[in-house]
Amino acid sequence: MAELKNQKCTFCGENKLTLREDEVEIPHFGRVFVLSMDCSACNYRKSDIEPAESKEPCKYTFEVNSEDDLNVKIVKSGDATVKIPHVITMEPGPASSGYITNVEGLIEKVKKIVEDSVEGEEDSSAKKKAKNINKKLGKVLVGREKLKIIIEDPTGHSVIVSDKAQKSKL
Repeated sequence: MAELKNQKCTFCGENKLTLREDEVEIPHFGRVFVLSMDCSACNYRKSDIEPAESKEPCKYTFEVNSEDDLNVKIVKSGDATVKIPHVITMEPGPASSGYITNVEGLIEKVKKIVEDSVEGEEDSSAKKKAKNINKKLGKVLVGREKLKIIIEDPTGHSVIVSDKAQKSKL
């Protein structure tokens, strides 16, 4: 691991910032550089992961049919788009980050996004639509409804780790 100590912090101006870089292998993702910085003066912290190698753009499609499918692992890069037809499309942006979760975790994340999207909303039709979407997602979580998940990644670093997942070129 490479480390630079006593660097100037852009937030507080003190020479108490430590920069770190390490290269690690992440299963189903590949080699990455783990970058971090933290300042002992103002407690500023930031970390990021950057792929160390390029891959072919890819698209994964997965159909959730049972409660067992909720345990399927998902690795999503910060550049990937997640689509759940008739529910949501989550596009990458400047604040987009990668994550590792399972199908259940992704559904819970989507439920929260749907709830937050109508918070403080006066439009009752938007609230009703959000309630129906979350009702559907709740049925998926108990194995009573099917759901399709699509991940499109121009960097090729995302994956749905299941033999049932269909991989294709983007």
